[in-house]
Amino acid sequence: MKKMVFIFTVITSLISCKTETKKTENTPEASQEKVLETPSIALGEFDIKAGDFVGKEVKIQGIVDHVCKHSGKKLLVVTDEGDVHVTSDVRFEDTLKGNEISLVGVVLENKIDEAYCLKMEEDNIKSHSEGASNEEQFENKKKHIQQYRDKMKTEGIDYISEFSLQYVSHTIVD
Repeated sequence: MKKMVFIFTVITSLISCKTETKKTENTPEASQEKVLETPSIALGEFDIKAGDFVGKEVKIQGIVDHVCKHSGKKLLVVTDEGDVHVTSDVRFEDTLKGNEISLVGVVLENKIDEAYCLKMEEDNIKSHSEGASNEEQFENKKKHIQQYRDKMKTEGIDYISEFSLQYVSHTIVD
């Protein structure tokens, strides 16, 4: 009988604790917590500030300059001050081109270092040897890779960060 009373007491205590927790969570103080807004970054400052938001959502606004014709899953959003590339898991409508949009996305960072340059060189040589690129394309890619190396050497850095956005949502600005 004592065991039954003890078990009943423990169960009652647990239930009352859970009920109390729910009451606490629904208090006016809890509902007045600040809702965090997605920070906005001007495209002219995107490359400078994006490093502080890697892996986090940000909001940008600009004009859709380009929708990728091949996959439809890439956008270039521009203003007079800057631009940003946006990638998505789903296709964008071609009709977005020319519209001003407000877009929310997760900041991605691509680090270009010496290993990345070596891989790009290898891919460039392979592509050219298989006939997928002509001599001009091959030479342009070599120059581009060398520009990365020159920039790292000149600035005394181990890598260059290129930032973009992974699409979350957008609205068209009226």
